[in-house]
Order: sequence, then C-alpha cells, then structure tokens
Amino acid sequence: MDKSDIYQVHPNLDSGITRAIVQSEIEGGVSLNELPLGAVLEVQTKNTLYRIENKGDGQVMISGSNKFCPDPILVDFQGSTWGTPMCKIRYIGRGMFMEFHHPTLGTITTTRVKDIHELPMPRRTWSDSGISKMVS
Repeated sequence: MDKSDIYQVHPNLDSGITRAIVQSEIEGGVSLNELPLGAVLEVQTKNTLYRIENKGDGQVMISGSNKFCPDPILVDFQGSTWGTPMCKIRYIGRGMFMEFHHPTLGTITTTRVKDIHELPMPRRTWSDSGISKMVS
C-alpha cells in the first residue's frame, strides 16, 4: 500500500468512524500479528494494568483484572474498538477499548487503553549440562 493512501477517506464510511481511524493511527498501538510469540505487554487502561503474553493466532495469556483475570488465563483476543461494533482485529490501540473472549465469562470489554509497553523478552542461555535457562 502506498503511504499516501493511509489517511485517505473512504466514501462509504461515516466521518466519525474516519476520525476515529485517523486518531488511532496518531495515538498508535500494537498489532498482535506483528509481535513474536512469547512477547509480553503491559497495557494500562483507565482502571487496570494488564499483563498480556502473545501466544499466537489471536490467543493471549492475560492477567491483571481482579474481576475477570486475577490469574493468567488463555483468551481469544478479538481486538480494540472505539466503543462501536467496529473492531480493529488483534490490535491494542491507545484511546481504544480492548475486547477479548473469556472462556467462561464471554466477551469482555475493558476501559480505554492509556498506555502500552513491551517488556524485554528473557534470553536463553545454555549451562554446561546442556540445559537451557531463562535469563532476564
């Protein structure tokens, strides 16, 4: 795609949706599809600090919410919304609401994402015995 097409208005989209899309490009975010397996994010919403580990194919281990995921749980991460039915798939965007499907509670929508940080991935080292260890 040519960079000049990024902010082009689509004639079939409402102007409010177009503004939201442009704003999400300005505020930035993270596409799960572009993260390596095992990458860990800290995502601060208005009310909660989530820890999200990418497991691939839209699945993440998520924790942080006392109500929905106090302990890490595997969920299907749907994406982020602007509070509308329109979802940016497998994307975590600042100023947007994350949505994921909890195995027992159904679809969960968070409060607005305020900030996103990728945590450093641990390095593997090999001991003299040939067993790998994780090093932070």
